[in-house]
This record gives sequence, C-alpha cells and structure tokens, in this order.
Amino acid sequence: MKKILYLLSSAALLTACDSRTYEEISDNTPITAPVRYTEVKAIIDNSCINCHSAGSFKPLATYTDVKNNIDGIIDRIQRPNGDPGKMPQGGSLSQTQINTFIKWKADGLTEN
Repeated sequence: MKKILYLLSSAALLTACDSRTYEEISDNTPITAPVRYTEVKAIIDNSCINCHSAGSFKPLATYTDVKNNIDGIIDRIQRPNGDPGKMPQGGSLSQTQINTFIKWKADGLTEN
C-alpha cells in the first residue's frame, strides 16, 4: 500500500512540474514598439526621483537631465546586485524597465 501511495504521489508531483523556458517565465520580453520619454519618465518618477530631484548631485528631473546621463543610467541599472554603484539604491528595476531605457536610447532618445 505504501508503494502505491508513493508512486501516485511521485507521479502527481512530476506531472505538476512545469518545463518552461527562461523567456516564458521572465519579464525579459523584447520591446518592439518605439519608446518615448514619457515611458522612461514614469520609471524615473517611481524609482529615481527621490534621490535625483532637481537640486540633487545628479538630477534626473528633466528630459535633458535624463538624455545627457543615459549612458551612466544604463550602466548603473544593469550592474549586478551587491555592486555599490547599482541603482536604484537598495533595489532593482525589472528587466522590462531596464529594456525600456535601452530601447529608448536605441530609438534616438525621443522626447514626445
């Protein structure tokens, strides 16, 4: 009886396991639509502006601020966890948010 119960539970466990690819389970979906500053600004406003306001050391409050610092922003948001220069401090952006910055740069840093 124990063997049957063990076999049934093992079978149930194996059929419950899911075999999906990284792309299927991650949020690393390529962005195909053109990205505009309004999408980048929403991320900045939610994740960066607390430390990077207009009067801060490295402001990211305007389109020009973000555009002029895009290479540094992309570098910092892609750094591995534990790197002291990773941004945002104490957290991380999702891969989709990071991809938004990268695509915005590739699209020519469109403002509107």
